[in-house]
Parts: sequence; C-alpha cells; structure tokens
Amino acid sequence: MSINIEQAKALFIQEFGGEPDSIVRAPGRVNIIGEHTDYNHGFVLPMAIERETVIVARKRADRELHAFASNLERRAVASIDQRVRNAEEPWMDYIVGVTEELAKLDLALCGADFLIQGDVPLGCGLSSSAALEMAALRMFESFGGFELAGPAAAQLGQRVENGFLGLSSGIMDQFISRCGKRDHALFLDCRSLDYELIPMAFPTAVFVIANTCCSRGLTASKYNERVGECREAMERMRDHYGRATATHLRDFTLAELEVLQDSIPNPAFSRARHVLSEDVRTQAACEAMRAGNAKRLGELMTASDDSLRLDYEVTSPELDAMAAAARKLPGCHGARMTGAGFGGCTINLVEESEVTRFAEELMKAYKASTGLVGEVIISKPANGAEIL
Repeated sequence: MSINIEQAKALFIQEFGGEPDSIVRAPGRVNIIGEHTDYNHGFVLPMAIERETVIVARKRADRELHAFASNLERRAVASIDQRVRNAEEPWMDYIVGVTEELAKLDLALCGADFLIQGDVPLGCGLSSSAALEMAALRMFESFGGFELAGPAAAQLGQRVENGFLGLSSGIMDQFISRCGKRDHALFLDCRSLDYELIPMAFPTAVFVIANTCCSRGLTASKYNERVGECREAMERMRDHYGRATATHLRDFTLAELEVLQDSIPNPAFSRARHVLSEDVRTQAACEAMRAGNAKRLGELMTASDDSLRLDYEVTSPELDAMAAAARKLPGCHGARMTGAGFGGCTINLVEESEVTRFAEELMKAYKASTGLVGEVIISKPANGAEIL
C-alpha cells in the first residue's frame, strides 16, 4: 500500500460525514516490454506498481454519484441513470463510463458518496486512468455483491475507453491493474487473453522507473493515427497473401512483412515492423525473465527502445535523453521508454547494488542534458485491484 488508508478515511469523513462502507484500491502499471502491441492483438509483459488509486465510499439511498477527487480538490455529481460525459470534470468520465458498461450487463448499481485519492503520476504513462477505472469497478462490485472474472473486468475497462471515451486503446493497462500479483510480471496474449504470471527471477537486478516529468503529448489523434497506420499495413498484407480472415497485424509474421518492404509505403511499413518485431522481443523477454537472465532482458529492452524511436516514432527528446543516459551508467542492463510515448517514463533494469548511485547519476545527467528535473520511482511488482 502506498496510500495511507487511515488518512484517506479521515478525509472521507471530513468531506461526507460518517463512516465509509467500502475501501478499494487499484494499482498503476509499468510495461517492461511489448509497446503498442496490445491493440494489434500481440503480446505484452507489464507489472503492477506500488503506486495506486484508492476509493473510500459509502452507499447512497438515491441514484446519484457524489465524488471528491482529493488530489485535485475537485468535486462532481453524476447520475447512474443519465450517464453522460462531464466537460468540466473529465476525470469523472472514467467512473460514469464504468456505470455505463455495468448497466449494459444488467448488474446491480447504486448511488454513492466517494473520495478518490491516488499517487500514480498523471500523464506520464503509468496508467492512472486504468487504476481509476479498476478501482471504480471494485467499488461497484463491493456495493452490488457481484464480481467479474479478471479478463472480463479488463474488457469492461477497455470498453469504457473505446466506447465512452472514444480512445482506440488496447486492453493491457486494465488487465494488469486488475490481475497483477505481487513479485510477478504478467505475460498477456492480447488476442486470446490467456495470461501467465511470471515470477521475478533476478537475484540481483531490479526495475527502476525514471519519470521525465514531461506529460505525454500523445493526443487521441496521434494515438489513433498509429492505429490507422498499422491497419493499413495489415490490409495490404491481407490482400497480398489472400488471407481474408486477417484482422490485425498478429495474423502475420515479421518475415511475411519484410517480403513486402517495397510494396507497403512508409510510415505503415515501419509501424508494422516495430509491432511484429516487438512481439518477438516480448516472447524472448518472457523466456529471459523465467531464466533470470538480466543481461538478455536488458538487451531486448534496449532493442525495443530503438524500434520505438526509429520505426514507431513515439519517443521524445526527453525520453531519448533519459534512456541514453541510463545505458551509460554502471549496473544498467538496459533501458527503454515505456507507455504510449511522446513523454512520460523510461524503465531500466539495474543491478540492485548500483540502484542508489544509478538514480542519483541518472537525474544529474538528465538535468545536464535537458535542463529538467526528473523523478525516480523504485517499485516491486504489486497486487492488482482489491476490495480492502
């Protein structure tokens, strides 16, 4: 737990009066490898982190939601029967979107007073939005007396983003926020939704998250642009190979793509090359993690970063500076940008004995290179969403 529950409970009592009925939490996440593969039905390898969103809540007798976002010092009211977006308080859309999907499933809903408190950094690619969605779902589960299976819960969160919010996002963020396990990463097939919890088998290496403190510049249009470019490459391969049932890049191999290098124009070809090579790297990374081979995993992480920078073009000068500085430091096996890109964080695999010096030297080098002050987050893999 990273949030002080007693303090959150005291804030709830101060805001709403009386004791809460339910307290829930859901974590943010960092993706070790497998970037921009989820919406292409590929493979990902994230872990839940020890930063989280907590919701302290109490049932209401009516059908209204009265919310207080304590980090933002903002309040909002919504109806679970008239589920519309809130232009003035857009953070509320994630909760209302969850009620929209639960209503479609004809599951029990009730009004609530609730306080939201979290320490997942906003806008830096650590999935504060998925943490909020999964915490909200846990709140409604606790009140309604039902529980969705892990994959079904993740799919509901994805529908909130795809349908209610209009983002063409994949399922990884919600999946790891719901299904993560302490001391494990999660290897997920984003097509079948089969998953495996992979123990962290590195005796001397740990993951270090480095925040550029530059909010992601990735707008919905840029994200959807990459989705469209991947679809263009898939359609050209589908037509060339006569594979009428193909729907995503997952239906083809990297070798099949490379045959068509002169037929698929850029940037569609480069985007597809990143996705298909990233799937290969992610499966190899899973094997390296099982074997406890930190050197091999670090090499794969660095190769992923090169591909994201050159083929997918979703890094930024700040991300590039952070990753380049990390790779020069003693004890660093590999470094890559993590998350959607255009800002946010890197993830680094570092020898545990070097972590303190690594963090200090990395922040010095980053500031010298960019003039900006970054942030280091050291976290072990955490549990997924819980009713406390």
